[in-house]
Parts: sequence; C-alpha cells; structure tokens
Amino acid sequence: MTPKLILASSSPFRRMLMQNAGLAFEAHAAHIDERAVEAPLEREGVTPDAVALVLAKAKAKEVSDRFPACLVIGSDQTMSLGPQTFHKPKDMADAANHLGVLSGKTHRLNSAIAIAYDGDIVWEHVSHAELTMRSLGADFIQRHLKRVGEKALASVGAYQLEGEGLQLFSRIDGDYFTILGLPMLPLLEKLRELGAIDG
Repeated sequence: MTPKLILASSSPFRRMLMQNAGLAFEAHAAHIDERAVEAPLEREGVTPDAVALVLAKAKAKEVSDRFPACLVIGSDQTMSLGPQTFHKPKDMADAANHLGVLSGKTHRLNSAIAIAYDGDIVWEHVSHAELTMRSLGADFIQRHLKRVGEKALASVGAYQLEGEGLQLFSRIDGDYFTILGLPMLPLLEKLRELGAIDG
C-alpha cells in the first residue's frame, strides 16, 4: 500500500505548490519553536543552508512522530547575504532596513526539504537561488512598502516575487519552486523513487 503523504507546514504557498502538482496529501503544522532551534546554530556559525536543513528535518521528524507509517515532508528556507542570515522583518521600519541592506546586492535563498518516515529522516536536499536586487533609493523603498503594506512582513526578504516585489530585481538565478521555498523537482523525483507517486 502507498504511504500517505503529509506536508509538515501551514504555509499556503507550499500547499498550493503540492496541490498544483496533483499530489494527494494532508497538511499538519510542525510544533517546533523555530527560533529556539535556530539561535544556537547561528551562534555556532552554522551556514544558512545548514540551518534551513536542520529546521526542515526537525519539522519532518516532529510530524512524523505523530503520524506513523506516513511520508512526512518538512521544508524550510533561509535567506543569506554572505555570512549574514536574515529573518522576517519585525515591523515596517525593519522591512525598510532589509531592503536597504539588500539594495544593489545579490542574496541567496536556501530552500531545504527533508522526508521522514516513522520518525527517521529518509532523505534530505537543499536547493539555492541567487537574486540580485537593483539599487533602490530610500524614498522608493518607502513608497514601495506603503503600496505593499503588511505583506512585506510575511517573507524573510520583505518582498513577494509573486507580487510587486518582482519590480525590485534586476536578475534571478534559480527555479521558481526553490524561490517559493519548496524545491518541487527533486521532491517529485524522490517521491517517485520511493513509490509514493506514480512514476
């Protein structure tokens, strides 16, 4: 019998990507304190992509412990500029600061996935995307944030590429799914390998 698929996430974007790919699955949020997991790793100087992977595995394992005999997909994404890891902006002033720091530079999105079965991690993967933001003036940043409003606080970079945030960029290297935080192509390949979806 094919094991049931579970997405360990409450993210509407990740659910949408799975639904659009025609996958039958349930979604259950992982009960972990992401900041508590992340903080010691960052203090130890763990790389941003390794942080994303630790979080993805923690989410997959926590949900897998509650749902035995299911394939549980955990995912997480970090954003980095050199060695600096970014977190979701706390308020609009913080969002403006994010955009000011990223202006004219290339930052990286690190999207990790892990699959757990019966509490054990059976597969893990990290994909990257490189995004180059055009040079933004402080006045433009304020006007942009006024237009997009609170949505700027919903993502780590203070932008949504699927919306007006696209206007902030001059170059994007990486696939759409990695940018949205769930690298679908390697995930689908692994699910076919595991016999979880029709190959």
